[in-house]
Amino acid sequence: MKTTKHILVSFVCLFAFTTIASAQMYRIHQDNVKPSKVMDYEKVAKAFNDACVKHNVKTSWATAATNDLKYIYISEIENMAQLDERPLAEMAKAMGDDFGKLFDDFDKCYDSHSSYIIHLVKDLSYMPEGFGMTQEGQDYRKWFYIYFTPQNAKKVREGMEAVKKLYESKNAKEYYRVYRNGFGTQEDCYLVAVSSKDEIDGATKSKENEKLLGPDSWDTFKKVMDYAERFEEVSGKMRPDLSYNPKK
Repeated sequence: MKTTKHILVSFVCLFAFTTIASAQMYRIHQDNVKPSKVMDYEKVAKAFNDACVKHNVKTSWATAATNDLKYIYISEIENMAQLDERPLAEMAKAMGDDFGKLFDDFDKCYDSHSSYIIHLVKDLSYMPEGFGMTQEGQDYRKWFYIYFTPQNAKKVREGMEAVKKLYESKNAKEYYRVYRNGFGTQEDCYLVAVSSKDEIDGATKSKENEKLLGPDSWDTFKKVMDYAERFEEVSGKMRPDLSYNPKK
């Protein structure tokens, strides 16, 4: 995982996201790990976390790992200016060559990685008990990616609003958070994140929710799907052991 400097190259890109600029923002770093290198990657990631703890790095992140071997590091940021900050600079200076070796070892584990921004969309999320990104005891995740073209953005949003109203009207017990793509992403999409204890708990909640919403619920979901270009479902889990928070 390399530290990269993001360069704002397009006024158009910035303008496209002015309507969500005030929303909660997250910087995402994603490593696409080779199947043959998963154990090596885990070893390096844990060594990196240990080094951050030792040097009490003044930043924080939550980590998730997907079933298709993507490791995702999630850091909340207040504004785009934070992308220029170098929270690892002091650690790098203290560690010397060992710091560079850590990232050399990371680089051996994947052929591609990327960094980008996503925004929490609270008014489309269904979280009656609060908006925490992580919920204690619920580290399993289902992520649903809903891709759409710019000309269908308004229709998809209207459909998402209708889905939330349906969940509210039924007092649904399956909660979800909605994120919108931001700077550094190539396609328009909503990301819907659903938490549960494990795969069995997630499947049980989904089945119970389907029964609660009733057979006519597809008429509501269709308001989204009719305007989506494609739909992807990914499973995985949060990794508290690879997440980091500095000492207070």
